[in-house]
Formats: sequence, C-alpha cells, structure tokens
Amino acid sequence: MRVLGLASVGVLLGWLAPLAAGQTAATEPLTWRVSEQQAVELWLQGQRHATTPSEGLWSIGTGWKDGWPAEWQHARPTQREVVNEWTLLSGSLAFAGGELLLRDGYRLDQGLLHVRRRWEWRGKDVLRQVTLTARWQAVEAAQAKSFLPGISFYGNPSGARHAGTTVVQTGAVGERSYLEEHRYPLPFASLEWSGHVLALHTLPSLVPGAHRRDQWWSLGVETLPRTSELALLSGPCAANGRKAVVKARQDSFMAYDETWMDLRPGAIVEKEYALQLVTGAAPAHGFRKPLATALQRAQPLRSDSLPKAKDILASKLAFARTRWREGENHAGFEMYPDFVEGTHYVMGWAGQAEAVPWALLQMEERIAWPDARATAVKALDTLAQAPFDAWGFAQHLHAESRAWTERDPVSQGQALESFTRAVEDARAKGMPTKRWDVFVVRASTLQAERMLAPDWRAPSTAECFLVSPLLRAARLYGDERFAQAALRCAEEAARRHISWDEPYWGGTLDARCEDKEGCWAGFQAFLAAHDHALIQKDAAAARMWLERAAHALDATLSWTMTWDVSLPAGRLADHGFRSRGWTVVSAQNQHLDVYGVLYTPEIWRMGELLGRPELKDLAKLMFRSCGQLLDEYGSAGEQLQHTNFAQAGDMSDVERMRGGYSEGWTVFWITAHFLHALARFDELGVTVDELDR
Repeated sequence: MRVLGLASVGVLLGWLAPLAAGQTAATEPLTWRVSEQQAVELWLQGQRHATTPSEGLWSIGTGWKDGWPAEWQHARPTQREVVNEWTLLSGSLAFAGGELLLRDGYRLDQGLLHVRRRWEWRGKDVLRQVTLTARWQAVEAAQAKSFLPGISFYGNPSGARHAGTTVVQTGAVGERSYLEEHRYPLPFASLEWSGHVLALHTLPSLVPGAHRRDQWWSLGVETLPRTSELALLSGPCAANGRKAVVKARQDSFMAYDETWMDLRPGAIVEKEYALQLVTGAAPAHGFRKPLATALQRAQPLRSDSLPKAKDILASKLAFARTRWREGENHAGFEMYPDFVEGTHYVMGWAGQAEAVPWALLQMEERIAWPDARATAVKALDTLAQAPFDAWGFAQHLHAESRAWTERDPVSQGQALESFTRAVEDARAKGMPTKRWDVFVVRASTLQAERMLAPDWRAPSTAECFLVSPLLRAARLYGDERFAQAALRCAEEAARRHISWDEPYWGGTLDARCEDKEGCWAGFQAFLAAHDHALIQKDAAAARMWLERAAHALDATLSWTMTWDVSLPAGRLADHGFRSRGWTVVSAQNQHLDVYGVLYTPEIWRMGELLGRPELKDLAKLMFRSCGQLLDEYGSAGEQLQHTNFAQAGDMSDVERMRGGYSEGWTVFWITAHFLHALARFDELGVTVDELDR
C-alpha cells in the first residue's frame, strides 16, 4: 500500500490537530508549599497530592546492615531564603566528628518543580558508610502502580508469570524496587493512582566518594503501609524482595552489596532532579505525561555529529553482499558467520532472509546494487518453497540438506510483512509474482482461519505482527477473511494491553516478559488498522486506531535511550559510544540493541499524523545513532552493556559488566533492519539526504 499523505488524511478525517499524550490531564499550574511540620508539599487543583516524609525533609543513613542502609537520621529545614528564582531551605545534622550542612533549592519551571539538593560535610574525619536520599511520597496512594521505563511496566505481571527473572512489583507492603540510574533509558520513575501521577525525573550521575568502583545513584519505588514512595538513593539497589541485588544476567540477579559512600572533610555532594504531578489522567495513560516530559528534557535531539544515513546504507549493502549465497537449487542471505557448518536461510527473527530482498526491490533504482531485482527474485523464490503445517510455514532452510524447520508467530508475521510488500512492489513494476502469491495466500489463509476460530486467543502480543501483512494481503488478493482476522487480532490486543493489566509482551523469542518488540507489535498493528480504516473511508475507526497507535507508540518509546551514559574503560568507551537513540531489549534482557531502527519510519510517520515534528527528530536520531560501531566490513553487533547486565563473556563479576559489547554470531538481522527501515523511508518519500540534514 502506498500510504496516504498527511493532507489526504486531514481531508478525510476533518482534523489535523495533534493527539497530545495524556491530553485529559489537568493544566492548572503546579504549586508547592512548606507545611507547618516543615515538609515540602506538591499541590494541584487545590489538593495536596505529594509530600516529603513526615520524619524529615532530609534522610541520611550512616551505617550498613544486612545489605541495606542503617542508623537513619532525619532533619527538617531551619532557614528559608529566596535568591533570584530559587527558594532555598537549609538545615543541618550534627555528628560526633562534625556537622553535615543540608540545603535544597526549589524552582518552578514549565510545570515541574526543579530541585537542587546539596550536602556539605564539615568535619575533621571521614564520615563513613553514608547513604544520601531524596524521598517523595504520594498522598493516599497505598499500592500505587509504578512505571519504571525499560525495567518495570506496572509491576511486570507477564514477566512474573512467564519468566520469573524480571523486576516484579506486586504492591505488597515493604516491597522495594531500586535500580541503578544507568539502567533507565528515560531517567524517571512514576507512580499512578486514582487518576494522579507523580514522577521523579533525575539527572543521572556517579556517586562521589562511592565505596564501589562504578557506583551510581539508584532510583525507584517502595510500598509503605499507607502510601507509596519515589526516591533517589546514593547507590543501594533492591528488587523482588531482596536487598543489595541487581538484575545482572538473563536468568538471575547478582549480589550488589556495600553501596554506601564516604564523605571526606570538605566534601560537597549535589544532586539535581525534578518533580512532576498530573491529575485527571485517563486510566492506563498516566505514564504518557512523564514520558513526554522526559523526551522534552532530552531536547534537542540532535543527530548532526552521528554517522550519516548514506554511509550506513553503503556499509549495510556491503555487509549484505558478504552474506549472499547461491547454490544449484537455492539462493539467499545467510544468517550465520562462515564458521557455522552449512548454509542457513532463516525468515523472520533472527535471520531476516526475506527482509533484505524486499528492501533491494523497493530501492533498486537508488542503490549501488546492479542486479538488485534479480537478487531479490532469487532469494524470495527460494523462501517461497517453504513447506507448511497446521502452525504455518517453516522458516529455517538448511540449504545443503533441504531440511526446513522452526515456526513461531513473531517470524511468521515478520516474514509475511516483507513478502506482501514485495508482491505489492513487484506488481507496481509489472513483474510476475505467481510463486510469491501462492506462498502468501497459503500462509495468510492458514493464519486467518486459525485466528478466526471461535476458541482462538493470542498467546501474547507477538500475534500482532500478523496484522499488517494480513491487511495488506486482503487488499492484494481481495479476501475479506484476511482483514477480519487481522482486525480481530488488533481488537483483542487493544482490549488486553492498552489497560496495562497485561502490558505489551512476548515479542521476542528468548524472553517471556514485557518487551519493546511486544510494544512495537501492538504499535505496528494499530497503525496498520488505522491505514485500513482510511482506505475504507471510516473516519471514526481511523481516529480510534490512531489513538491506540499513539498509546502503543509511547509504550514503544519508553524503551528508548534519551541520554548518553558515561561508560567505564572497555569496548564501548574505546569508540566514544553514545547511547542516545538505542533501545533496551526487554525487562529480562537489560542490554541495548539497534532493534528500534526497524520502526523509525513509523515514528517519523506518527510525527506527521500527530503534528509532532519532534518525533521526526527522534526517528532520525535513533537511525543514525544506531549506525555507530560499524566495523570495516559494515557489520555491527548487539548486546551493548550500558548497565550491570551481560549475556556473554565473563559474567562472574558484576562490577566488570558495564562497557562490554558482543559483536558476532547472529548479527545479520541488524543489517536487515537497517535496510528494511531505509526501504520504508524510501516508500514514504524520505531520502537519505533528508535523514542526514
């Protein structure tokens, strides 16, 4: 399908106004005040919704016991001063060896309460085993739901059921989830209750005087008997009922103890953060306001110093050529490096053998690949010979033995997406498509019949990858069953996932939990349903699906890095790696990868549909930033270790995980995703020159 332009959409629907995230939220300005008990309170619409703890504005631990700070002391402000646009509250704590001076600066700006917290140790000796904090409690919000981007999505209920190795929050009293700041792709944590949202936005930083080698501040939530608390701590981490642990491996947590700090005489520590309060948020939409704010705080999303799209295209075409294989009865793009025995053509995840052929077909007139059309035809002809069973077509061909294996919904949907696009392009160019038609119709018929069965229920959001290709197949072949099945799947996904009772999940093959691929599957499905409604001239349905797509887009973006993590010595630091624009994989696999490149064209398009040009800037940034780390062959790896997590190499020492990088094994999907995205941009009329401007 050639996507309708923005002007056509506006004429059809009669609107062009942007769908702002959380548009139902109150617009009355945030205010703050100091109570009679010397607590700082946040007010909105004449009501108090958040406050610092009753025991004191400042809470400091000066001991350590059983993996957690101990010997807590608290202080209230004793002095107030107004300096320029700042209001300063000051106090102190006396210790045997000296005095700890305390000061907060508060300033309201653009709907946020900005805070600069300062600690100054005036003593003769080192103040040891110190834990510094910034704590805020939601008023009347026992068991509030929490949203920790890239980590925990309203408690990770799917991860709790299916993986057991994600951060899980049940709302039980005493439950703590504190994670390293460098683990957060968007540096905020939020609580949601009764239409109210409290978010703490942090400026991530290392801890001075830290006891551990690479110790950062931690951010998270805690459930108290009558309230829920957001807090910054100077290092302590906890999750899943355990103290002093971090999610360091795919299937397990690791000990991360003794994360205190020592304050030397004259030491000054400062921490900046901001508070956001929203009221009147629609159910399941509360996360969207803090998300929009975090994206705004990351502005400008500049990409001028990052790799050029034209260079990325050339590199990826070069690497794709190194994986081209051709034999007596087969041709295609090899998934594995040469040291793997035999030739393997794998459709969908993680071989993407069908994605590059469509990209070559779409861009054949604008790329340096003289026989692009012939290459695409040979590859797709080989794949179209796949055998079928009740679950669909086999995805993995071992060329020498002619053995076909493997089936899963993620790969079925992804492969059909590229096949249906190839049929559409080939028809427009007057090419014969009979072999591909037979394959697509058989696959679409099987999937449609399965999804239209009375007892069908999607196992996870992964089924949504079938929505877009089934709708395209319905247009190509005039079979209404394909559209009925696709819309049934999309409707079920909207019913189950937009409420966040069951977050988008299950879009990857190696994790059964909340993940960005699941979010992307829902986003792609809802946007495809929107386009289908436009073609059907159903304005009401088109707007409904666009609103759903906007929700899923925000869920997808919550996995996107919006800041550059400083890294210890290692492979990533060697290359001056900048993390902004990369994406966290899943709640279980907490590393970065380039997967988000695949849906940058859809982010760009939502920027047009929603009237949000910053989304185009984000799409450009994501695409070009993920072009970092290309080697001399045009290849790049995955599993970038920006936090205390690893899936490869030496995983015995949690302090040596950050900064690592896995560049080999099944990396052809990375090249395929870049080329697929560039083909989609090409289809939208977006050139590499425009991406490079």
